[in-house]
This record gives sequence, C-alpha cells and structure tokens, in this order.
Amino acid sequence: MTPNSLFYLLIAIIIIVFVIDSLLDILNARHYNDNIPEELSDVYPKDEYQKSIAYKEANYKFKLVSSSISLCIMLVFFFLDGFAWVDGVARSISDNPVVIGLIFFGIIMIGSDILSTPVVYYKIFVIEEKFGFNKTTTKTFFIDKIKSIIMMIIVGGALLSLIIWFYEITGKYFWMYAWGLVSVFTLAMNMFYAKLIVPIFNKQTSLEPGELRDTIHEYSKKVGFRLKDVFVIDGSKRSTKANAYFSGFGSEKRITLYDTLIEDLNKEEIVAVLAHEVGHYKKRHVIVNLLLSVAITGLTLWFLSLFISNPLLSEALGVEVPSFHIGLIAFGILYSPISEITGLIINSVSRIFEYQADEYAKTTYDSEALISSLKKLSKNNLSNLTPHPAMVFIHYSHPTLLQRIKKLRE
Repeated sequence: MTPNSLFYLLIAIIIIVFVIDSLLDILNARHYNDNIPEELSDVYPKDEYQKSIAYKEANYKFKLVSSSISLCIMLVFFFLDGFAWVDGVARSISDNPVVIGLIFFGIIMIGSDILSTPVVYYKIFVIEEKFGFNKTTTKTFFIDKIKSIIMMIIVGGALLSLIIWFYEITGKYFWMYAWGLVSVFTLAMNMFYAKLIVPIFNKQTSLEPGELRDTIHEYSKKVGFRLKDVFVIDGSKRSTKANAYFSGFGSEKRITLYDTLIEDLNKEEIVAVLAHEVGHYKKRHVIVNLLLSVAITGLTLWFLSLFISNPLLSEALGVEVPSFHIGLIAFGILYSPISEITGLIINSVSRIFEYQADEYAKTTYDSEALISSLKKLSKNNLSNLTPHPAMVFIHYSHPTLLQRIKKLRE
C-alpha cells in the first residue's frame, strides 16, 4: 500500500462512519411520532409528548448540521496537510520526542476546543434552555471549561508523556507498559473518582437525616449492603435532569443521588432506584466492567504496537519524519471500525447488566416503584419512548423503557 492509497483509505473510513451514523439518526427520527405503546401511555400527557417530540427533533437537526460542519472541517484539515503543519510547529520548538508529542496534541486539543465551544454553548444555552433543562450560567460554563482544560493538561499530559517515553525506550513492547499504566489509572479512577474529580465540579453532601435516609439504611441493612453514607450532588446547578450512580468498590463504594432526583421522585421510588444501583454492586458489575475495559484497552494497545512503527502511517498524513504522535492519529482512524465492534459488545453487556440490576431491585424491594421512577425520569428528561431497534442495538447502554417495564412485569 502506498501513502497516497492509505490517505484515501483514512478519508473513506471517516466518511463511511459519518454516513452510517447519520443514516441511523435519520432512521431513528422517522420513529419520533410512532404510537406510544399501551404500557407507556401514562408517561406523557399529550402536550408533554408533543414537547418531547419537538426536543428530539431539535437535537436531531442540530446534530446533523454540527456533525456535517465538523466533517467538512476535518476533511479540509486532511487535504491541506494540517497534521504536517502542526508537526512542523512542534518540531520547531523542541527536538525531544515527548515534548514534540505534547505540543502536537496540545495544538490539536486547543484547535478542537475553539471549534467545539460554540457548538456546545448553543446546545446548552439555546436548545436545553428552550426546553427548560438548562440551569448553567455562562460563568459556570466557562469555569467548567477552564477546569476541564487544566485537568486534561495535567492528567492527560502525564499519561501521554509516559506512554511516548515507554515507546522511545522499549519500542514495540511499549504496549505492555502502557497497558499497565492505563490499567492502574482506570482502577484509581473507579476507586477515587467521586472523592477526587467530582468535587472539582460539584458539591457533594451527605443525605440529610430523616425518613428517606432511615428507609435507605433499613433497606441496605436488609440486603447486606454496607453503606457508610448516601451522598447528594448538586446536579441542579447545571440541569433539571435527574440521575443516580454507584461508584467505587470495597471500602470506597458509594451511592450518589442527584438533588433533582430527590425533588422528582417520592421516597419509595428513590429507594427503588437505589436498590437498582445496589444490584449493580451485588452482581459484581463494577468489577466486570473494569476488567472488560482493561481487556479492551490491552487489545487496542497491542494492535497499536503492530502498526505504530510503520512509516507509512506518517507518510499518509504528509509527515516525512515518522513519529509516535502522527502514527497514533492514523491508527486511531484505522482502528475505528474495530472500536465500533467493541462498542457494540460493551453496550450489549451493559444492557444485560441493567436487566439484572432491575431484577435485583424487583426481588429485594418493589418492581412497581422502580417502574414508576423510570416513567417519571423519562417524562422529566423528555426521553424517546420509541427509538428504532437499530439505534438501541448500536448506541444504547440501557434497554428502552418499554423493554425494562416488560421485563420487570414478567
């Protein structure tokens, strides 16, 4: 294969992925007005259902336009040898491979952020605002962005530096050291994310003493779930959408409820949601997901080690001097079809886990309370009740509301 043919292969992959994703969105949009199944007839009042359709259509059109613009910008960057230009800037500053790689990805990141900020801003302050979801102020938006950039520089920069360094000193065997590094980092994030990262963006407080807290502790004691505390996060600072999640394991496990969840649901519904989260822990889903993530990371890094030293990757992007950072860009595109397959596997496993957690909540607490909570959350989030099966299969990490209700009532 010549550099020129590889270049056009990369372009073809980018376009094909875009076309498939767009066709899937178009197919899904045609089902927005489908008749609501009988089991879901009480989710939306008529006016709210029309609002949910309008919300879905607004997001669909926005995504179609923004992704098309992004594709055009990316293709222009490729055809104008943008990566070669950025590589030249990085090499004019330093001759150290690690520093060159950091500067290269730093420029790419800054450029991408500049282009994506107006898109994200429009989605939050126009679409989300129009449908009553947004609670974020402009100040919070830009402070969050600054914090994210700082974290990316510190954490992302450190990881990238070590991986490039491993490559420079070990060659094709770098993937084993990189795999160990990323695995340790993934484990640490699973263990301490709620303590280290969440407080940077949100305030977490213990659930206030009262009937809800007592009921939660009674349930936890009944199922043998050792729970030190239940935390409430100020999700209403940014959105009216509600959520709850389980994180960590061992002595670091914790359940976090969004304050919006507590406002939207009654006591029985909240405990049912918590029972679902406890189910994830009892069924070892956190550990399985961690192991699956580590395995897929190892597979990806091994594939990377097979191709990263090939100068054809750099030449295809117009760069004369082969390097790890240029090879990584080309490999990322070539690997995207495999990444789509691993994504399907992860989503399939995740949907199975959701069914299992629902079943746990059903057997240890109350299935109807969980169904009621799911319906309320779907209504308040203006969720799509009739997604196309292909969209569910490819992109959904959770079963649809209808699928979960049918399973719970079996």
